[in-house]
Amino acid sequence: MPIARRTALLSGFNLLLGGGVAMLTTACSRAGAATAAAKEHFDVEMTDDQWKAKLSPQAYAVLRHEGTETPFTSPLNSEHRKGTFTCAGCALALFSSDTKFDSGTGWPSFWQPLPNAVNKRVDNSLGMSRDEVHCRRCGGHLGHVFDDGPRPTGLRYCMNGVAMGFTPA
Repeated sequence: MPIARRTALLSGFNLLLGGGVAMLTTACSRAGAATAAAKEHFDVEMTDDQWKAKLSPQAYAVLRHEGTETPFTSPLNSEHRKGTFTCAGCALALFSSDTKFDSGTGWPSFWQPLPNAVNKRVDNSLGMSRDEVHCRRCGGHLGHVFDDGPRPTGLRYCMNGVAMGFTPA
């Protein structure tokens, strides 16, 4: 789908649902997926209360309950310095700034993760099948990957900025 069309569709979706309602709706509809993820074992594991204490409410909703931040709200959209994007849950290096691009979707996008940084699982929520991306080390939900990105991979890792941090080079 061309970026302009994707942006128009996302804008319409955002108007229909509204910012906070979109996050809540997504988080509620993904409760089954969050339960499935909780059964997996990761190098970094904490109780739900420990995650709540560590993360902001927005990061907690996204990372631990597979919510989605409102598009065009993340400061990481306009982060253009050389450096590394890390997991907000466990600080694992996820993406190099060299692979970041402006997808026009309102979320930080990358065409490739760092080696051994992320895992994927099928997400059948919201009446569609997508590939969900999560942190390999803590299992935190990061976003989704689509096959409409730029060369050389043709992939678009569409990540929630609130699920990541940035470390300048």
